[in-house]
Amino acid sequence: MVKALAAAALAVTLVGCAAEPLAERLAAAEPKGYVSGDGTITEFPLAERGNAVEFGGETASGALSSADTAGRVTVVNFWFAACAPCRAEAPILATVQAELPDVVFVGVNVRDSAENAAAFERDYGIGYPSILDRDSGAAQLAFAGELAPNAVPSTLILDEEGRVAARVLGAVESASVLRELISAASRSAVP
Repeated sequence: MVKALAAAALAVTLVGCAAEPLAERLAAAEPKGYVSGDGTITEFPLAERGNAVEFGGETASGALSSADTAGRVTVVNFWFAACAPCRAEAPILATVQAELPDVVFVGVNVRDSAENAAAFERDYGIGYPSILDRDSGAAQLAFAGELAPNAVPSTLILDEEGRVAARVLGAVESASVLRELISAASRSAVP
C-alpha cells in the first residue's frame, strides 16, 4: 500500500512537471544546446533600476569595458553563431546600430572562437565589437548580479549611467521595438 501511494505521488508530481511551460519546451525541443527566450520584454522605470554594471573582456580587436561606453545608452546582445534566433535578430541589431550612431552596441559571444564570431559578424553585417566570452564567462557573470541574460539570445539596454533599463529574453523581433526600448532608456526620454 505504501509503495502504491508513493508511486501515485510520483506520477502526479511528474505530470505536474510536464504541465510546466519550460518543462514542455525542453521536452519538445531538439537538442540545440541552449534555452532560447520567448521574446519577453522587461522594462525598468528610472527609480527601479539597479546599480551600474561593470563589464568587459577581449574582442577581436582588443579589450572593451563598460568604461568605454560610459555616458551613453548601450545595447548589450548575448549571442553565438549556431543560435537560430541570434541569426534572425542580427539584421535588426545591425540596422538599428547604423541608424543610431550615438548609441553603443556591444555583443557578447558566449560560445564561439574568434574566427567563427568574425565570420558571423561579416555575414550578418554586424559593425560593432563582440566580447569573446566563451572561455572566461566574465561578461555574463558581470550581469548576473543585476539582471542576468538567462537565455540566448538576450539583449540588455543600459541607460547612460550603465544601469539595466530593459531586457529582451529571446530574439529582438523588430527594429521599432528596439528603438523604443533605447529611447525609454535614455535620460532625455524621462520627463
